[in-house]
Amino acid sequence: MITTLFSRATRWLCLAAVGALASAAAQAVTPATAAPDFTLRAMNGPNLRLQEQRGQVVMVNFWATWCGPCRQEMPHLNRLYEKYRKSGFVLLGVNVDDDPRSAAEMATKLGLKFPVLLDTDKKVSGQYDLVTMPSTVLIDRDGKVRHVHRGYLSGYEDVYDKQIRELLK
Repeated sequence: MITTLFSRATRWLCLAAVGALASAAAQAVTPATAAPDFTLRAMNGPNLRLQEQRGQVVMVNFWATWCGPCRQEMPHLNRLYEKYRKSGFVLLGVNVDDDPRSAAEMATKLGLKFPVLLDTDKKVSGQYDLVTMPSTVLIDRDGKVRHVHRGYLSGYEDVYDKQIRELLK
């Protein structure tokens, strides 16, 4: 009897785990899906809504001050923003730090020119199934996710450059 109860409990836990994984996978942001809309407070300016960027190619980059690869990637993102912003490219840096002052200090130190949005309650990073820092999502002019990048290694900026150019055509 104990063996039967244990066996049933084990099966139930396995089914629950599979169901949870399937649910999480269904919510993951993947290419060809609509980018989840959000509105966040900008560090220097008014609230910004993703849906209002339709017609532009949008890069959403999730970062934090405590993330070394994020800090390494930021100067490259700044250059991409400067290079393509007049061609219909928008870069939104979504900071996930608890303290917005940390984000402001780092953005100033790095000389960021693109908008930095504050996700202190982590709702937007949850919508985007954030599991790796940094995470970068490229969205086409119609609001569809075209590319998702998890993490950063030197040279990713070349891939971003190519993908941005393709989406701007």
